[in-house]
Amino acid sequence: MADNGNPLVTLRSWHRPLVVLAGAMGVLCATSLLGILFDDRTLVNVPIWLKPFKFSVSVGLYALTLAWLLTHVRRGRRTGWWFGTVFAVAIGLDVGLLVWQMVVRDHTLHFNKATRADVLINNIVGGGAYTAWLMTAAVAVLLLFQRLPDRALNSALRWGTGLALAGMGVAMLMFSPTPAQQAVLDAGGKPSTFGAHSVGIEDGGPGLPVLGWSTVGGDMRIPHFVGIHGLQVLPLVAFGLLLLARRHPVLESDVVRRRLVRTAGAGYAGLIALLTWQAQRGQSIVHPDFWTLTAATALIAAVAVAGTLSLRVPRPVVSAEILRSAR
Repeated sequence: MADNGNPLVTLRSWHRPLVVLAGAMGVLCATSLLGILFDDRTLVNVPIWLKPFKFSVSVGLYALTLAWLLTHVRRGRRTGWWFGTVFAVAIGLDVGLLVWQMVVRDHTLHFNKATRADVLINNIVGGGAYTAWLMTAAVAVLLLFQRLPDRALNSALRWGTGLALAGMGVAMLMFSPTPAQQAVLDAGGKPSTFGAHSVGIEDGGPGLPVLGWSTVGGDMRIPHFVGIHGLQVLPLVAFGLLLLARRHPVLESDVVRRRLVRTAGAGYAGLIALLTWQAQRGQSIVHPDFWTLTAATALIAAVAVAGTLSLRVPRPVVSAEILRSAR
């Protein structure tokens, strides 16, 4: 059984199916790197192995983090194991179908409605993603009933899981028809694709190296990516504060650290909202306009003020008995 008093528990106590999934993603990551180097095929103007590479890294990190999170579940431990197992199966199937669809069949995966096979694969992948979202939400509910000795870490686990849910939820905005697709539907036709990650432009345009995020229009993959990895960022913030407490006495108070974690969580939520708003207006991440920069500046200022206020050390509670003895 995991020692919940120690944030760094042994790997043996981690959720095994999720660890196996992470290991499989490691193998896929290495294979994808070789594919990028030696397979010159492209799909929608990008190397055909690039998406499997990005998914292997993202899913691998997510699976390991969720496996670690579940070591902190004592109430409903068996239920949590099943939540993690269903998540591992659903996402493992999704990634397997991604590789099959893109690398073997040489077809796009997301939004593809060209053939019956494409529709079937797309529906299965969508069902797997939705199942994973539900399982993450279920783990978030379980974490609400856990009490860890370190209150900052407790808050980080809850905030991180909630932010990951928000990031998954943002992906739902990609599955609405684009104006061009809607025009085909209005004319009684059947578009070959339904939905897109780009806003204001067609998918497959110029993008950032490796990440592929659009440099000429909005891209909903950005808030989705930032959101789901809140699951790693917030616990890392808690651990970082714990390490800094060795040099900065003000951080020795778990109340102060918890305030800072909550401030970081609120700021991160604001960042997800800002990136979503920017993408929905068809604006590239590398070309923010005046209003985006203004909102970003206001967010940074608000986090800075809240962080400064969070550093106030709480006054020690003096019991009535001590006061009487002092008299």
